[in-house]
Amino acid sequence: MSQSKRIEKEGITQSEYLNLIAELMTIRKRGEVPLAYIRTYGCQQNVADSERIKGMLFEAGFSFTDTPDDADFILFNTCAVREHAEDRVFGNVGALKNIKRKHPSVLIALCGCMMEQEHVAKRIHDSFPFVGLVFGTNCLHEFPRLLYNNLLYGKRTFLRGNTDENVYEGIPIKRDGLFKGFLPIMYGCDNFCSYCIVPYVRGREKSRKPEVVVSEAREMIESGYKDICLLGQNVNSYGKGLEPRPNFSSLLKEIDSIDGDYWLRFMTSHPKDCTKELIDTIAQSKHISHHLHLPFQSGSNRILNLMNRRYTREKYLDIIKYAKERIPDLSLTSDIIVGFPGETYEDFQETLSLIKEVEFTSLFTFIYSRRKGTPAAEMPDVVSDEEKSKWFQELLKVQEEIAAKRCAQMVGSVQKVLVEEKSSNKEGVLCGRTSGNIIVEFEGDDSLIGSFENIKITKARNWILNGEQIKE
Repeated sequence: MSQSKRIEKEGITQSEYLNLIAELMTIRKRGEVPLAYIRTYGCQQNVADSERIKGMLFEAGFSFTDTPDDADFILFNTCAVREHAEDRVFGNVGALKNIKRKHPSVLIALCGCMMEQEHVAKRIHDSFPFVGLVFGTNCLHEFPRLLYNNLLYGKRTFLRGNTDENVYEGIPIKRDGLFKGFLPIMYGCDNFCSYCIVPYVRGREKSRKPEVVVSEAREMIESGYKDICLLGQNVNSYGKGLEPRPNFSSLLKEIDSIDGDYWLRFMTSHPKDCTKELIDTIAQSKHISHHLHLPFQSGSNRILNLMNRRYTREKYLDIIKYAKERIPDLSLTSDIIVGFPGETYEDFQETLSLIKEVEFTSLFTFIYSRRKGTPAAEMPDVVSDEEKSKWFQELLKVQEEIAAKRCAQMVGSVQKVLVEEKSSNKEGVLCGRTSGNIIVEFEGDDSLIGSFENIKITKARNWILNGEQIKE
């Protein structure tokens, strides 16, 4: 269904609002064309949301700038997962006051997960009066109307709330990458892990229809995208609310059947819903990357129970064992929280032992960050920050040794690598990634960026491989 037919407010469609915005900006812009500055914090889902906001702005005649001082419209898309991210947003929003003072016509907006928290929205309202527009994670489809009304009337607008169960399609997209792209397949989360704010700020799970997802994937492949990542807070529970209900494996198979030279990835998978069918689908596929990101968070069953993760250490290891048997070259990555409330050093040692047993390619590790509004925020936490930092360093040392060993085993092999960019500190050196998401550096011409190349691995460092291009 088209966007015009899908959403109507006050008798005007969202597409028509974009045209009205374009007319307003012809007299409001400061330069030759209206410019927007978009800054995205947090996860890949936020990046995908920002790409949709950029798509709508582009249709309204905006171009984009990397400098907020030049912008006619400034937007921060925020993240609420960690306290540090929130603190950075508040600091950076405060710095925009000078821009608003110099250029009163500039509209400053905030959106994303932080804005769905009542205490945050109140602080923005009371302490940052120069912020004119605030909207939440489930209001993206309303953005053209909100922007138009703010530009026209100059009245501060706050629109939040994530109880809308509809999935809105037809929103234009302006992707950041030319050959790597994100493709959301679902929104929200039903898991309510005790430490996580996501279900409260993004709402309950809702899935996009499979035919819509497959159509968008086909468009991306036909447009030359080489690396497509399917997104969801828990992709393994895809299909909830759809009739007849598809599952994630069936969606993967349908996309994998599309002809082309590309890799298909996905994140994030929840271990409680990771099935043998999913593993078999990866093993039998033509395009699905042999890389599984499966967050285990803690190796202690006691802590997993406090986290409300709804699986055990034993179940997690059973999944990993089956996956390694079916996909021998599988690259495994995971998330870990160190210092969860109530965690003891003995619990932490169980996490270390799981890491040693699985031998992950890499880990995303975090010291627990208290999130207001979550059950874990009310749990007693007696371990000092200093002690947690020691545990964290111990974990990093163990994983560094494992990663070095795994990378060393790849020396001499030939890897298919997607070339992504020039090295930031080495002239004539390119950076790319393997199907297993391991970084490879090699000497090459910039024209190779965006292509698949066969690279012979000649040297291994802790996290990075060095190699040389095999020329036909």
